[in-house]
Amino acid sequence: MEGEALIKVDDVRHAFLSKTGEEEVLALDGINIDIARGEMVSLIGPSGCGKSTLLNVVGGMIAASQGHVLIGGTPVKGPRPKDVAYIFQESALLPWATILDNIKVSLEFQGVPRASRDKIARISLTAVGLDAFGDSYPHQLSGGMKQRAALARALSLRTDILLMDEPFAALDEQTRMIFSEDLSRLLANEHKTIVLVTHSLAEAVFLSDRIFVFTSRPGRIKAVLNVDEPHPRIPTFMTSSKFNDLRNRLYELLRDEVLAAIGKDRQGLA
Repeated sequence: MEGEALIKVDDVRHAFLSKTGEEEVLALDGINIDIARGEMVSLIGPSGCGKSTLLNVVGGMIAASQGHVLIGGTPVKGPRPKDVAYIFQESALLPWATILDNIKVSLEFQGVPRASRDKIARISLTAVGLDAFGDSYPHQLSGGMKQRAALARALSLRTDILLMDEPFAALDEQTRMIFSEDLSRLLANEHKTIVLVTHSLAEAVFLSDRIFVFTSRPGRIKAVLNVDEPHPRIPTFMTSSKFNDLRNRLYELLRDEVLAAIGKDRQGLA
């Protein structure tokens, strides 16, 4: 995708100690990625290939063993809450607070003046279709609605970048499809730069401008698939021959890597 590289991942390598602390395990090896402003990319690969590790390096949650990440041309040295918001697999909403107050608490942590928090929170809830549920508590919402609330919280922070670590994994397939449509509309309206970690081939194809396919551990970029389809993506895209061709190609690229990862896991259990 053409345009300014908002996120630049330059030769990132990351290793961590094994559970016994006796040896290094190489998680990522030589990752180079440029992500344009307003682009949505997916990171997909077998379990343990370093996708979430890379997401955390980009977000400044962990430091790479080698290489560096730039956001807007500035090196990432730690968390950057003014630039980056996270959405995780679990909504992580405070159970004792209303949905509106959950968002306002996040705004407080970001240093937003008290007088502005209520208005910003309500605008964000409206953007995800939850304007009627601001006074509800998390236990009163379905799983899909909780994730919408988490998305509203991330939107309220008004960061340029959203990092999403399998945000749909706990949802049923039908809800995931609707959530994906909503996210595509959001991308078209808000022009956010989004990095999504997913295991779902359909999700990656439906949402992404580009898909980065990882090898089994240590994670390297095996291939990059371009999805030349404008946002917002419409439901019929998912039943098109173009969609099926891309998903089949993605499966072909991933199959050997998944088999290799399973083999490594089996060796670890032996």
